Amino acid sequence: VLGQPRRDEIGNLSRAFNKMTSQLERQQDALLEANEQLDYRNRFIEAVLGGVSAGVVGLDATGRIDLVNRLACDFLGEDAAALTGRTLTEVMPEVDALLERARKRPRKRLEQQITTPDGGGNERVLLVRISTELEDGAIMGFVVTFDEITQLLAAQRKAAWSDIARRIAHEIKNPLTPIQL
Repeated sequence: VLGQPRRDEIGNLSRAFNKMTSQLERQQDALLEANEQLDYRNRFIEAVLGGVSAGVVGLDATGRIDLVNRLACDFLGEDAAALTGRTLTEVMPEVDALLERARKRPRKRLEQQITTPDGGGNERVLLVRISTELEDGAIMGFVVTFDEITQLLAAQRKAAWSDIARRIAHEIKNPLTPIQL
């Protein structure tokens, strides 16, 4: 009589143990699959950011850098490891006012031209855009993109002066035509 319940207890314990190990195995498989998906997404994001022609910097809610693409690293003159964890205003103080405006107006995408020194005594003109990441109305972070437009602005000025010179030449030529005839 005493042996029978004991066998049921061991059987129950064995079934519970087998059930627990199979659950652990399923959970481990699910975790491995989730990690593979995260790795795939990270590689995809890195590939996309690597192919973008603009500098891209991801910031957390406090303004600290947590993601930076290769072009931004090249522009800022430091590698991603050196930039991660630092504030954007520490690395690029010219964007401080724009970042503050983004904090005050998180639903609006902001854009501004900013002039920065290039290290060689000249200035670079950047078109900086800041988008705010929101979740349930709370700021989760920011995405800052910037394009160097120094050469574009120089080309526009050159085209404008060329057009002015052409018009002046036309105005000078107009009165001279009847005189020549």
